[in-house]
Amino acid sequence: MRQIRLGMIGGGEGALIGNVHRIAARLDDRFSLDAGVFSSDPDRSNAFASTLGLRGYGSVDAFINGETARDDGVEAVSIVTPNHLHADAAVKCLDAGLHVICDKPLSATAKQAARIAQAVENSSAQFFLTHNYTGYPMVRLARDMVARGELGALRLITVNYVQGWLANPIETEGHKQAEWRTDPVQSGAGAIGDIGTHAYNLACFVTGQDAQTLSAELNTFVQGRAVDDNAFVNLRFVSGMRGSIWASQVAIGSKNDLSLKLVGDRAAIDWEQENPNELRFSKIDEPTQIIARGQMGSDKWSRTPPGHPEGFIEAFANLYGDVADCLQSGQINHSVPGIADGLVGMSFIQACQISHEKDGQWTPLA
Repeated sequence: MRQIRLGMIGGGEGALIGNVHRIAARLDDRFSLDAGVFSSDPDRSNAFASTLGLRGYGSVDAFINGETARDDGVEAVSIVTPNHLHADAAVKCLDAGLHVICDKPLSATAKQAARIAQAVENSSAQFFLTHNYTGYPMVRLARDMVARGELGALRLITVNYVQGWLANPIETEGHKQAEWRTDPVQSGAGAIGDIGTHAYNLACFVTGQDAQTLSAELNTFVQGRAVDDNAFVNLRFVSGMRGSIWASQVAIGSKNDLSLKLVGDRAAIDWEQENPNELRFSKIDEPTQIIARGQMGSDKWSRTPPGHPEGFIEAFANLYGDVADCLQSGQINHSVPGIADGLVGMSFIQACQISHEKDGQWTPLA
């Protein structure tokens, strides 16, 4: 297949997630990365582009104008900026007919999210959101098992996403990633937006259900910090299933500890992101079964034989592969996160904040 020409906005020098997107997009040779604007400083943007051998631009407007004027200009754009910059870049790209692959969450505010949603509705281009944990083979297998009824009627789900990297106020020490993630203007929310949305999206993806109401407690444990750095959320689903989320960035000793436990009336499943190649499946009154990546059909989302670990980059690459399929077929794959998932994530953040302000009052998700 012909490679899709890809551009990037954000993700310059020192940006972790930008490099992850660049590797993932090219892992299966479905995309060629050709151009980008990598910094708000034109000189820095052009210098970084030069190190990658790409066409560099000093602003989003210059990037869009330059690329749409070329016969070989980019067809899709990855947006990997801080959250508050998503809307302006996404709207301009969509208005120009460029497909958008946007990092999560959708934006910093509900108003910004609405702008993106309107632009998606008005554009012929497609919009995708990189909730990358949905790309793990065992997460996708878990979803298939739920859909086949192997767990029976769902009763309980808990998703924990805990980290410890913000246990100290490193945002005051020049740490670039911490600075924007703890700035409410740039991020829109703290732990609940940065990693809580991942946890909630994972719960919805695997179960095929959205929560109806939630009760949340948001904490700020680091003195002087302007956003939450810990959250406890209880969830009620219309089916009767009950759930909980613990999202923390001050859990000392934790690195990127994302885990899922889902219980039905016939069986349960457990999965951990730090041990991603195994899924534990427990039928009632039977020994727990360890399902390894490559078994039960999960090989269709894998690149290497069982016993050769795959992880974070490959999960991102699975999403990019899905995006490429959508763009080359012209069809929409509703299992790939998109604008609807982004709006659900924003509703989750807003409901958590409202519930917390009302001392944990049960609050509907819009």
